[in-house]
Amino acid sequence: MANEKLGFDHVADPEIRRFGTWDRRAFVKGAAALASSAALLRYDWTAARADPPPETTRVRLSKIPGICIAPQYVAEELLHAEGFTDVEYVTTEAGAGQSRALASGEIDATINYAAPLIIPLDAGQPIVVLAGIHVGCFELFGHQSIRALHDLKGRSVGVQAIGSSPHVFLVAMARYVGLDPDRDINWVTDPLVRPKVLFEQGKIDAFLGFPPEPQELRSRHIGRVVIDSSVDRPWSQYFCCMIAANRDFVHRNPVATKRLVRAMLKASDLCAAQPVRTARLLVDGGFTPNYDYALQTMKEISYRRWRDYNPEDTIRFYALRLQEAGMIKSNPQKIIAQGTDWRFLNELKKELKA
Repeated sequence: MANEKLGFDHVADPEIRRFGTWDRRAFVKGAAALASSAALLRYDWTAARADPPPETTRVRLSKIPGICIAPQYVAEELLHAEGFTDVEYVTTEAGAGQSRALASGEIDATINYAAPLIIPLDAGQPIVVLAGIHVGCFELFGHQSIRALHDLKGRSVGVQAIGSSPHVFLVAMARYVGLDPDRDINWVTDPLVRPKVLFEQGKIDAFLGFPPEPQELRSRHIGRVVIDSSVDRPWSQYFCCMIAANRDFVHRNPVATKRLVRAMLKASDLCAAQPVRTARLLVDGGFTPNYDYALQTMKEISYRRWRDYNPEDTIRFYALRLQEAGMIKSNPQKIIAQGTDWRFLNELKKELKA
């Protein structure tokens, strides 16, 4: 295998570009070692062996700066075990960028935050949501005068771009507590500077971070956590990130899709069971520079919760929030009917009982 290097050279932020390359040979070696731990989880492999071979042996997944989607990277060797001989990671922007890549067919599947999947579904894009993967990775940070969501009224809130995942999540949060996101919040965007940097410099009042940003700010005692979506209701009661795929890929490759979802769910369990190994894999693979923050992320995110919550409830909840904010026109039931397929998850929940 070639010692391939992939990176974030097209991304404007220099800090992301700096740590955006990986040594593929080292990554695959680490992924293989981690995947060998799957035996420790004592899965019943009978159903997996009974499945027909996948219709395609190639699958393309996204690679983004955020590390909360660690199961997507851990899954590589598990995907090989499922019959995929060509597993490719395609660099995309996070959130809306992942959804655009899915809809265009640039990638076949990805783990992505629920809301940026709902918006293109409302527009009729060929995306299908297949399963929930984990709960709560976003944290809202504010300076000392901001202690609750209501305190965002009249304040400056930084987002990388309007329509980005943090912006969409904050819109849903604001609508939930009765704020008008367009009138009550002063959105500050800068495509060249991350909101975290603006927050550190005191140029904005608040921003929504995702791993490893919250872990870094908390360790440095910068600002205060206003909302932690992993523990604060109602956000902690719904999936944050979900597995989604290109609709045509699912239609053409139902067996491959089931095998893909199975590998992702097993990888999520591995992230929970082996946080030390997972964190080391993320650092060695060039996904994040700081091992301590990566390990903290793996321990804090509820990667085992994919069995516990109903993913349809998540789509319904966020679709309602986005409809209230005027970001989508379709009602939740239409989004669910046209943009979800739970049959693979329902089969795998019975299979992966461990």
